Amino acid sequence: MADAVPQESMQGVEAPAVVDVEAPEEPEKPKCETLYIQNLNEKIKLDVLKSSLKGLFKPYGVLDVVAHKNLRMRGQAFVSFESPEQAEKAMNDVRGFPLYSKSMQISFARTRADAVVKKLDGDHFDDHKARRTEHKKKTRYTNPLKQKFKAKRMAAELDGGSSLPVTRRPNVQMPDEYLPPNKILFLQNLPETVTQAQLIALFSQYPNLYEVRLIDTKKDIAFVEYTDEASSTTAKDALHNYKLDGENKIKITFARK
Repeated sequence: MADAVPQESMQGVEAPAVVDVEAPEEPEKPKCETLYIQNLNEKIKLDVLKSSLKGLFKPYGVLDVVAHKNLRMRGQAFVSFESPEQAEKAMNDVRGFPLYSKSMQISFARTRADAVVKKLDGDHFDDHKARRTEHKKKTRYTNPLKQKFKAKRMAAELDGGSSLPVTRRPNVQMPDEYLPPNKILFLQNLPETVTQAQLIALFSQYPNLYEVRLIDTKKDIAFVEYTDEASSTTAKDALHNYKLDGENKIKITFARK
C-alpha cells in the first residue's frame, strides 16, 4: 500500500483554478450577394409584395426578388444585389423597416441566388443549377421545416383534428410615432391618383431631397429619401397628416433601424 502523503507537504500547494469555458458562439453566415428576409406580411398579395421590396431596395442596386406563396415560404423572400457590399449596406439600412406594419428580419442567405450567378458567373450557371437540384433531392425528406409540418399534420390526424391551436405571444413593436429619425420616409394613405411629380413638388420644398419612389402595384404608399436625417425630419414634421387631395391625411413615418 502506498505511503500516505504527510499533511505538512500539502500545505502551500494551491488547488488548480477552475476556468469557465464559454460555449462557442454560432458562426455568422458568410457575406454574399443575396439577403434572406423574414417576417413579411402574409396578407399582402405576392406581386404587390415583390414590387414593394424592389422599390424599397432600389437605391442599393437590386438585381432580383424571389418570393413564393406556398405554405413553407410564406412571409419570406430573397433579395439579390450585384455585390456582397451592396447587400450588407442594404441590410444595415433597411433591417427592421416596418413594411406593411411588420418589422422585417434580414440576414445573409446561405447560397447565391440564381440571378446573381447568371449575371456574375454565367459560365458556371448550369453547374450551379445542377447542384441546387441535387441538394433539393437530398433534403426533400430531411428538411427541418418539412419535418415540422409533417409532425403537426400527423398529430392533428391522431387527435382527430380537435387539438386546440397554440396561442402565440404577439410581437411587441415600438409605435411608429416614436421611431428614431431615418433619412428614408414611408408614406401611407396616399390618393391612388398621386403622381411622382406631385410628391417631388411637395417634398422638394425641404432641402436635400434625394429620391421619390412609387410602387406601381400599390398606389397608396411611397418612399421618400433625403440625403440626411435632419432634412427628412423637417419634411416629416411639416407634412405628416397633410391632405394631399384635400380629404385624406397622408401618414408619414421613419423607417426602422
